[in-house]
Amino acid sequence: MGFKTGHFPEVDPATFRDLPFRDRLRAMSTHWVDYGFGTPKMVHTVYILKLLFLYIGIGTALATLTSGLSWLDVSSWWNQPIVYQKLILWTVLLEALGLAGSWGPLAGHFKPMTGGFRYWLKPETIRLPPWPGKVPGTSGDRRTVGDVALYAVLLANLLVAIVLPGVHTASVDALVADNAGLVRPAVVAPLIVLLIVIGLRDKVIFIAARSEQYLPAMVFFTFLPFVDMIVALKLLIVTVWVGAGVSKFGRHFAMVVPPMISNTPWMLSKRVKRMHYRSFPNDLRPSHLGSGVAHVLGTFVEIVTPLVLLFSTNRTITLLAVLLMVAFHFFIASTFPLAVPLEWNLLFAYATVFLFWGFPAWDGYAVTDMSSLWLAGAITAALCFFPVLGNLRPDLVSFLPSMRQYAGNWASATWAFAPGAEEKLNRYIVRAAENTRTQLLATYPADVADVVMHQLLGWRSMHSQGRALISLMMRHLGDDIDTYDLREAEFSCNSIVAFNFGDGHLHNEHLIAAIQRRCNFAPGEFVVAWIESQPIHKGTQEYKVIDAALGVIERGTYRVADAVAEQPWLPNGPIPFDVQWTMDREGAHRAAAQEVTA
Repeated sequence: MGFKTGHFPEVDPATFRDLPFRDRLRAMSTHWVDYGFGTPKMVHTVYILKLLFLYIGIGTALATLTSGLSWLDVSSWWNQPIVYQKLILWTVLLEALGLAGSWGPLAGHFKPMTGGFRYWLKPETIRLPPWPGKVPGTSGDRRTVGDVALYAVLLANLLVAIVLPGVHTASVDALVADNAGLVRPAVVAPLIVLLIVIGLRDKVIFIAARSEQYLPAMVFFTFLPFVDMIVALKLLIVTVWVGAGVSKFGRHFAMVVPPMISNTPWMLSKRVKRMHYRSFPNDLRPSHLGSGVAHVLGTFVEIVTPLVLLFSTNRTITLLAVLLMVAFHFFIASTFPLAVPLEWNLLFAYATVFLFWGFPAWDGYAVTDMSSLWLAGAITAALCFFPVLGNLRPDLVSFLPSMRQYAGNWASATWAFAPGAEEKLNRYIVRAAENTRTQLLATYPADVADVVMHQLLGWRSMHSQGRALISLMMRHLGDDIDTYDLREAEFSCNSIVAFNFGDGHLHNEHLIAAIQRRCNFAPGEFVVAWIESQPIHKGTQEYKVIDAALGVIERGTYRVADAVAEQPWLPNGPIPFDVQWTMDREGAHRAAAQEVTA
């Protein structure tokens, strides 16, 4: 693998589509073990430069210079509260612009590399209200000029909050010598309102801005005195960590780590990569090493270390815990996981140092130093509400507010188009980019682009949901699966609404219905296999099969253990399903035909 050339799968692109679908899937999954996506190092370099110059360089310059601090003297500002506040707001701004997570080729944005503002400043693009028809003023799925204006105001408000100098308060002046003040609450409060209003109109922007983590921080900035604010921010980051750690219990997470390590650009040893699988190339389930890395260096560290940080009053133990969590986030960033949450990981590494070493418990910033233990309890309960609800009822809460990021337990989907049907998306949907495959055609021949699209399916098949999704497609398409164009829904969703971060709730039946209103697919032209996350107390996952022309045509469940036990290419055929409801296809086909004729 070179700087400009990636490591392409060892297949003949000209005859690749002639292979049975499962043979194609096996070629892609075994290639993934050794090379991941096979991305040229130039792509990783672009991400690193974006981090260094856009995120760190411009972000720290704005945070310090607008606060009267010396940008180049890091020792003078690393523990300044206003710098921490402004770096959070800078992160929100980049996320809301589409310039942070879910950006670039590793998130399916090839040409152009940026989604975000290119879509959300464009009227007539698709928007997705979280509760269609249930909240007054949020019905419909078309972005209006008013939506565009609201989004533009959000961006402007974020920029103003970042560049304005801080204001001093008695609570911070009494505790922090030579401080540069705090971000003005009067400019942060409107951000809270704007994010909520925009979120009710379009959940995509709300999720893209990572509001589930940064909105509570803005509330703390606005309404809490200094000590309470710092302790509340500690509770927030610990909730994120521990919530993510708890969500890694179960069978899914062990299947996340080996493919993630396989995709790591600096891990050059095939031998080490293959050690994370049971027996390459015939058994690609996680090995004991792969499971151990997942649950010891992942689950254990992400639960225990944050609790140590929150309650430790020992300097040495706290320092070691800080260094461990910084290393934890730098390691995740270094693997360049798909959806590329690089800025988020760097912010959390800095937040670890700022909150737990800059304002340690022994200096008066322990949980017990909050002005009221009732307040501490109320904040903890509020922060835990959506993670608890989301783990018990994942159908009600996105996996991001559920704090299940990179746990492997996410709603996911596979799209299938009859030959030529996918082109309808390019013809009828208003957006800032074309289909993922069409974007690839600007660089690659058509047969090479098809191989790249299958690489994404190979990646999904390495995870438990992938085996279930392909099983559903095998059941519903039969032998036609070899001729249909199958797509990884997360990347296709990016091309439709500008963002996805592994959140299947952004491409459930509501998005499919919005697409159908524009494209008018015939029955069978566009079929979706869709899976909900696993509730923490159940051993099953719910699924839906959606025909764009007919709506949901089947519902049921499957056992997670059955999916985990299979190989990515399903050599034993589809896993078993418990079908709980099926649509009357003949009546539905007649109704759909009448609707098309009308």
